[in-house]
Amino acid sequence: MHLLLQLHILAGGLAIITGGTALAAAKGGAVHRKSGIVFVCAMVAMGASASILAYAKGGFAHPNFAGGFTAAYFVVTALTTVRAASAWSRRVDIAGAIVAFTMAILLLARGVRAMGQPHFMMDGVPGPMMLFLATIFGLAFGGDMRVLRSGALRGAARLRRHLWRMCFGLFVAAGSFFSIRSRVAKILPEPFPSAPMRALPIAIIFVAMFYWLWRLRASRAAARAES
Repeated sequence: MHLLLQLHILAGGLAIITGGTALAAAKGGAVHRKSGIVFVCAMVAMGASASILAYAKGGFAHPNFAGGFTAAYFVVTALTTVRAASAWSRRVDIAGAIVAFTMAILLLARGVRAMGQPHFMMDGVPGPMMLFLATIFGLAFGGDMRVLRSGALRGAARLRRHLWRMCFGLFVAAGSFFSIRSRVAKILPEPFPSAPMRALPIAIIFVAMFYWLWRLRASRAAARAES
């Protein structure tokens, strides 16, 4: 388990670095593509190791067990979005839809239960966070069903699905590290362990995500105006 923990830490660090690189790099360029592939591999390794470690500590009820699936689900489905459609990618999309639906139901049930507990928490996880994640998984499931019914997306819709899922995967990786002060303090000096500095990377991820989504919308509007 010690070696698995080291793998988890290494994969998480690599995911944050390569994910940030892919987010900042010119979209569609070599740096973006290569760092994105490494990011997906690192996230899958991080998620799988997290789920195994969590199961060893507390079984299926451990909150990090589902968290590992969350990390892998978003980046894998983001990757298949920009790959050529195939029998393999359709099987992945079906599996992803099942994961998304299951996670949405489980998180919704646990979130509702947590809201009835003292301090609105269950197993150390705030109820509002579980309800937020349930909403995200519900939206993701709707997107998966759209792909399964209508086939591979094209144009701006394809890029939007890829972008927000990759960014949410990066949010999971960054949040798992920066949300805990003791983890940050072991690696980074003051003032980085402070709450505002730990929140900054999360804010940057979402600002960058909305910026690129805006760029997509602006580019589409410009193309329509020219035509």
